[in-house]
Parts: sequence; C-alpha cells; structure tokens
Amino acid sequence: MQEKAYKLLAIQEGITNRSAKDLIDRGVVYSGGKKVVMARALMNAKTKFRVEKIQKMRVIFEDEKLIAIDKPAFITSEQIAKKFHTPLLHRLDKETSGVLLLVKDEAFQKKAIEAFRTHQVEKIYHAWVSGVIAEPLEIDTPLVTHKKSNRAYTKVARDGLEAHTRIEPLIIEGKYTKVKATILTGRTHQIRVHLKSVGFPIVGDTQYGTKSHKRLLLHAHEIALLGYRFTSKEPRDFHL
Repeated sequence: MQEKAYKLLAIQEGITNRSAKDLIDRGVVYSGGKKVVMARALMNAKTKFRVEKIQKMRVIFEDEKLIAIDKPAFITSEQIAKKFHTPLLHRLDKETSGVLLLVKDEAFQKKAIEAFRTHQVEKIYHAWVSGVIAEPLEIDTPLVTHKKSNRAYTKVARDGLEAHTRIEPLIIEGKYTKVKATILTGRTHQIRVHLKSVGFPIVGDTQYGTKSHKRLLLHAHEIALLGYRFTSKEPRDFHL
C-alpha cells in the first residue's frame, strides 16, 4: 500500500497535512538516509521519516533604522520578514544561513538601496566547495538571471550584468575546501554560479549540479553598510 509522503509524515508526527508538506518543502525530512524532496511522492505506508530540527532565528541587533537577524537554514527570508512585520533590505536563499537585514526607516532604506546599487556594501560569505582550491581566485564573469514561477536560475553570459567575486581558501579537507567569498556586486545566486563556473560547486547545491547534502553549505558571515557591520558565526550544521 502506498500513500503520499506528506500524509504519511503527518500521521507519524501527529501534525496537519499542511505542516507536513511545509516540512518537506523546507528540505528537513529524510527517509532511509535520503532527503524527501517531493511532498506528493507516493511512498510505502510503512515508511519511517526523520525530521531535522530547524535552528531558531536570533536578533543580532536592532535600532530605529534596521534589524539584523541571524537566519538559520530552511527558513525563507520572506518568512522572517512576515514574522517581524518589517520589509527585507536584501534576501538570502532558503538553505543559506547568516546575517539578514530588515529595514525599519524609509529614509535609511533609500540610502541602503543606493549603497547596494553603487557596490558600497561589503558582503562576506563562507562556503564548502567540491574540489581543492589552494590559491585565491578572482571571478568576474557576467551573469544573467531568468525567473519563472517564482524560481530563479542564473548562468554565465557575455551580455549579462557585471559580477565580481573574490575567493580565498580557508581550510582544505580531503577533496573539499572551505572558502571565504567576498562579493563586490550583488547578483542572484552569484557565488553559487561563479564557483560552479570555475569547477568548484558548493556542497549541497543541487540546483547547479552537485549532489544532495543535508543543506546548501553557504553562510552569510558578514555584512557592512552605512557605518554598520554585523557578523554571524557558522551554525552547527555547517559542516561536511
């Protein structure tokens, strides 16, 4: 006998079908050591699931102009904005952890948007990548982003927008490297696409061609703009 994954999970966890579907969509449900990626997938009625615990978000700083959030993986930026009833200044992908900024003051928001537009915002990420990077890299290939059904896909393109990423190796572990990535521009999926384009895809980045992992190993470590600077320590789940 088979049943849809989210219905089986709802029974196992004693939650609503909607909550079960949300957990699967977030990417925190596993069966037989593999991530369940389709909530409506038919599975054996005796299937047992494991649900990864989502870490709690934390307020790093707040004043009359902005809120700095330490975002955990598996929560969307939009969900955080909704929780705080405050608009986003920028976004992080669902599985990316780290510093996320919400803006409270309209005048400050305009200044911040201009700072982003003129590349006056410093953003530093940490990532685990497949492959050994022994020396710093400068990647400045243009990128173009296509959006369809609320899903974005970015690729290298000669006629794309300017994009510049600076990569520095931090730790080499076997066939993997933890890197520091400084982005001098802010394009959608910039670090992910740039690293893939030079043969070093981020671990867990299934959208751009690598194997599934417990999460995308990309962390927004630090951001600085308009006299503010915030940092986020790597979370417990940020490892190979």
